Amino acid sequence: MALITGLIFMVVLTLIAMAAMRTTMLEERMSGNARDRDMAFQAAEAALRAGEQVLRGATLPAFASGTAYTPRIAQGTLTTYWISTHPWSTQSVAAWQPAGTNAVPRFVIEEMPAKTGGGGGLGIGAIPDSGVYRVTARGVGRSTDTIVILQAVYER
Repeated sequence: MALITGLIFMVVLTLIAMAAMRTTMLEERMSGNARDRDMAFQAAEAALRAGEQVLRGATLPAFASGTAYTPRIAQGTLTTYWISTHPWSTQSVAAWQPAGTNAVPRFVIEEMPAKTGGGGGLGIGAIPDSGVYRVTARGVGRSTDTIVILQAVYER
């Protein structure tokens, strides 16, 4: 009788240990994926800031189709365009690569239609037209499958 009770007790302990191990392994994978996504997000954020720094410069680059500095892209608000259609290797600018990432983060600057100025006031006169630009950045984490796309609209 004691032998059967001991065997049942050992089977129950084995099942509990296997369930605990499975849960631990799942949590390890989840935390690794979260870290990888965070690294890709930080890389995309670095590229976004690099693009904004270009726009804060004294002079703007020349905007031409088929380059990293391009006129407005019609599908520019679609995530699917930036993930699967845009040629990142030839039509983007590389930014600083954070340690541990698999690829250099890249950015594209689009020139949006100009925003017309208002009437002015207090004797200042008319406000000149201002340029509006959309910066799109792409960051990759440790895995090439982890990609983050960020966009910001910048007015100059």
